[in-house]
Amino acid sequence: MKDQPSATDDRSSPAAAQSEKHSMPSWLRQVAALAGFLLLCFSAAAVGGMLTASSVGGWYQTLRKPPLSPPDWVFGPVWSALYTLMAIAAWLVWRRSGWQAGIRPLSLFVVQLSLNVAWSGVFFFLRMPGGAFAEITILWLAIAATTWQFWKHSHVAALLMTPYLAWVTFAGYLNFAIWRLNP
Repeated sequence: MKDQPSATDDRSSPAAAQSEKHSMPSWLRQVAALAGFLLLCFSAAAVGGMLTASSVGGWYQTLRKPPLSPPDWVFGPVWSALYTLMAIAAWLVWRRSGWQAGIRPLSLFVVQLSLNVAWSGVFFFLRMPGGAFAEITILWLAIAATTWQFWKHSHVAALLMTPYLAWVTFAGYLNFAIWRLNP
């Protein structure tokens, strides 16, 4: 009977209670971690926005765009919602698993976030839709891997990543079409 405590195993001792107390983040620590994940995601958004701003008002407007291209005003609210969902998803993984057990999914999260910023640099700053399509393919794979790893720690976190994966799938379509329509 492995699950029953032995006579020498005192799980109600102050040391055991203290150990359990430290294994679950405090209320303040949870709020700070959520704020940290939001800051991380919106910092990535800000860097991506700076890279995008160099071309969105000029070069991008001159490109031929495919059917289903949304109006420019849609991108800001959609990305704000997606960055918020991503931050909450990462926070849920951290909350469930902590830094040590969550190192793989949280590292993948940072990788895909970095690739997200890089896409803006390749597409808008460097004005290379072909290179950006290659980059968004890698980004998509990184998001899928992150979502799969999140699923192992929190199903809700993985589900929160699916709108992002869907949007990047759509962005991949737009990127590919813009590349092909603008030789």
